Amino acid sequence: MEHIVGTPLDYAIIIFYFVFIFGFGSLFAGLTRSTQEYFFAGKRVNWWLIAISCISVTVGSYSFIKYSEAGYLYGLNSSMSYLNDWFVMPLFMLGWLPIIYFSKVVSIPEFFERRFDRPTRIAGMVVLMIYMVGYIGINFYTLGVAMNAMLGWDVYKSTFLVAAVTGLYVTFGGQAAVIMTDLAQGLLLLIAGFALFFLGVYYLGGFPQFWNNLPLSHRLPFSGFSQPEFPFVGIFWQDAMANSLAFYFMNQGLIMRFLSAKSVREGRKAAILVVLFLMPLAALSVSNAGWLGSAMVGAGLLPADVSARQIFVIVSNLVSRPGVFGLIMAALSAAMMSTVDALINAVSAVAINDIWRPFVVKNRADKYYLNMARLFSLLAAGIGLALVPVFSQFPTIYVAHGAFTAAITPPMVITIIFGILWKRYTPAAAFSTLVFGTLAMFASIKFPILVRPFMPGMPAQTTFFMRALFGLVVCALIALVVSLFSAPRKEEEIKELLVSGIEKAKELFKGGKANDGELGEKIALMLKEGKEDKALIHPEDMARLKALVGDIVYIRDSRWWSVGLLAVHAKVEPGTEKGAVFLSPGLIKEARIRAGRTVTVEKIM
Repeated sequence: MEHIVGTPLDYAIIIFYFVFIFGFGSLFAGLTRSTQEYFFAGKRVNWWLIAISCISVTVGSYSFIKYSEAGYLYGLNSSMSYLNDWFVMPLFMLGWLPIIYFSKVVSIPEFFERRFDRPTRIAGMVVLMIYMVGYIGINFYTLGVAMNAMLGWDVYKSTFLVAAVTGLYVTFGGQAAVIMTDLAQGLLLLIAGFALFFLGVYYLGGFPQFWNNLPLSHRLPFSGFSQPEFPFVGIFWQDAMANSLAFYFMNQGLIMRFLSAKSVREGRKAAILVVLFLMPLAALSVSNAGWLGSAMVGAGLLPADVSARQIFVIVSNLVSRPGVFGLIMAALSAAMMSTVDALINAVSAVAINDIWRPFVVKNRADKYYLNMARLFSLLAAGIGLALVPVFSQFPTIYVAHGAFTAAITPPMVITIIFGILWKRYTPAAAFSTLVFGTLAMFASIKFPILVRPFMPGMPAQTTFFMRALFGLVVCALIALVVSLFSAPRKEEEIKELLVSGIEKAKELFKGGKANDGELGEKIALMLKEGKEDKALIHPEDMARLKALVGDIVYIRDSRWWSVGLLAVHAKVEPGTEKGAVFLSPGLIKEARIRAGRTVTVEKIM
């Protein structure tokens, strides 16, 4: 395989990137003094930070390689995989997000126990941990493959280097470090993808030459309905349904992003930005090397038998300029690290909140669990690294990724969706869905004939895609049938965990009736030290906020660079001094804002 020979500037950029990310992530170790901050950044984060970090979770190291190959083979319709999230977004924004936020759920397994029972929690925990640790291994492996292709570096040495950098800054910085480094990494991978596209178009002689040299079928937005290798109907079921549902409803790393938001409203704003703006940009960023390669073949700049698997490397080689290669390699590293850091933090969260704290060592100080969380972060990175040889046995990255996720997502997705929408869904049915649904998925991989009834008139090659429909249908049937023959929990016990009970969840979250109608102004006040663990604000300032006694307000440092990380939530009570807010020393310490500074105050609910 041909390797790109970089210039000293390229290698300087790569080295600078690794040093910068490690140093930048380590800066946030000082913001992590509790498990709440380690896993959820203290629920302080602004919506735009969450949105960009969500893109970083979505785009893994495999994305550039995998979707460039698809773009070369199938044209613009390769972007379908990134443009399907709007199908599931209404249920996520209006149902799942407020349920997990207001009910203070910290993990999917905890939701399963509160909604169903402990056996379901344990089953969900096992499946989820296999999914996340395996996903870490896939990302480590694919970046090693990319570095081997582009630099000639050994796959295992490459993955060890990246695993060490990622594991260390996540271990010491926690969720704040993950979100802030993903801000830098998300921007970098978008910039690098667009730089590659513009350089490729320039190499071809302009956009008209790029467009006219694409085959007609490659200019169309949708693939053939049931074409063997890339069927539209298969993409719908695999990506729009199973994978998009899994991404928003069971990906613990993504869920922890949204649970870090300062409010549900902020989480919804982030979700809208992701679907309408950032996902289309990500689709262009990761796929365009394939489109460029197809146009270059049409223009006679590449041979017709060029390898689709290597098209990202080949196109990058052709259009690279001094510094661009380094930027591309840094972007590949960013794509992997920004996906893996979220998963490492998520594995640590599940290990502490669903295994260590409830079952192994109970009732210890939070500092102890914080130290154990850091240890589990390192362990997660180590296990993911150990799985690299396993995934190297698959013939392609696409097959490795698809085969692994297909066996996990349908049972988890059905259990969550039925759990929040159907109060009659029983604990026995949920447990059966997870256990027997997962066994059915593995059976369909061993015996593909099981999927054939779900693909009438479609060629056998589409089995890979249609397995998602098989899994969703089988798991839904298990859920329905077992529910009919088993007893559900009483509605009053689980009301706040249902879409129909979100108002109750709000009341439990606040400790009183929610006041989330008109928000009022965001006002600047002087922070002063008081005695009560509440925010004391003058009645006239409360009126500007549209806040009532007992409402929750969000108080943050007014300086722009704090991006919401220097902040605290508090319940509001009437104060005596206009233009000031009084907080107890404990709340001031939690906010990390010195008394005497100007802060911005807004009502949450």
